[in-house]
Amino acid sequence: MNAAEKSAPLWTQSFIGLTLGFFLLFLNLQMLLSSLPVYVKGELGGGDLTVSLVTATFALAAIASRFATAALMPRLGRSALLYAGLTLALLTTALCGYANAVGSLIAIRILYGVGFGTASTIIPTLVSRIIPRDRLGEGIGYFGLSTSLAMSFGPMIGMNLMQGFGFPALALSGAAAAALSAGVLLLSGAVGGRQARGNDASQPRPASITASVKAPESADDRSASARSVMPLLLPALLNLLLSVTYSGLLSFIALFGESVHIDQVGLFFLFNAITVILVRPVAGRVFDRRGHASVLIPAAAFVLASMLVLSGATGMPQLIVSALLYGLGFGAIQPTLQAWMLRSTPRERHGFANSMYYNSTDLGVAVGAVLLGAIAAHTGYARMYDYSAMIMAAFLALYIVMRFVLGARASRAGARPSA
Repeated sequence: MNAAEKSAPLWTQSFIGLTLGFFLLFLNLQMLLSSLPVYVKGELGGGDLTVSLVTATFALAAIASRFATAALMPRLGRSALLYAGLTLALLTTALCGYANAVGSLIAIRILYGVGFGTASTIIPTLVSRIIPRDRLGEGIGYFGLSTSLAMSFGPMIGMNLMQGFGFPALALSGAAAAALSAGVLLLSGAVGGRQARGNDASQPRPASITASVKAPESADDRSASARSVMPLLLPALLNLLLSVTYSGLLSFIALFGESVHIDQVGLFFLFNAITVILVRPVAGRVFDRRGHASVLIPAAAFVLASMLVLSGATGMPQLIVSALLYGLGFGAIQPTLQAWMLRSTPRERHGFANSMYYNSTDLGVAVGAVLLGAIAAHTGYARMYDYSAMIMAAFLALYIVMRFVLGARASRAGARPSA
């Protein structure tokens, strides 16, 4: 690492603009996600499995659009795709308020998934290119606050708007958040601006990329691509498991609150935000200094405990305890997994690593919506959160076993296992 990179600042205008723009994009998403289940069941007459379908189709559309975005970026450019995605997200969010049948709502949410998936692929790729590599964990920790805060405040804002003004007003407010996101990115010059171009240009283009344009991919190239994917599989799978538990909160906590007669259940996300804000920067620094094990094991235990407390909650005190525990765990795990994936790949493949990270998030949300929705339909919402705790137990077991296996392989190879 050269001296210039070591001394490079983190809090640049581009970094701030991209972080704020990403927060507003995720706020647009989260404001509607938590309120859609109530709208689908109350206004459109759907059941738990219908709620799951509305959530899952959006997530799957976002995943598909990320693959398309990665292929189109070299041809169309990041800026054009980003603003096209933001525009589509804005328009389809506003249209949600006019959907009067489940079929039309699903169609709109599929289009929304395309727009959101496109924009949410490009922004993290730009961010990963401007963070100094020796501050990667810290930088991703701060950038990740944008998603965590949106995940915490968005559902609460959405529930309150829907209760006070109705779903159409909520949809228009979500569209306004998407418009603000585009405005922030334009005004900050974070996309296509001088600073972003300078950082991009400072990274040499690998010969393998240039060669791949001129000639078909060789067997060695394919083997190298496969080897570059392998280190990402474990953190991506762990992120999928974590996202399944979050899907259970997004899709069903409002309905859970109604079933156990807890008013203002949206306060879960407010108290969750408190510990997320506190733990995010700390988790990033711990990862940079001590590695992912020091963060992931205790954080997963916090999420597991949160789900157990929530499953037995009958009043606001238990709900608050569960929210605080979930924020501690979720707020530490997410940036650690993303920084782990980025550190495991060369800088020119950060776009691929980010795409894999966010795809695993969306796939977890889709799987969780369907799986936990089916469980809730048969056992009730409280019991469903017990199953979410089991998923986090599987997260812990998988991580510990794989760490032991990988450590043993490294020892046999005469190398010290990475933290």
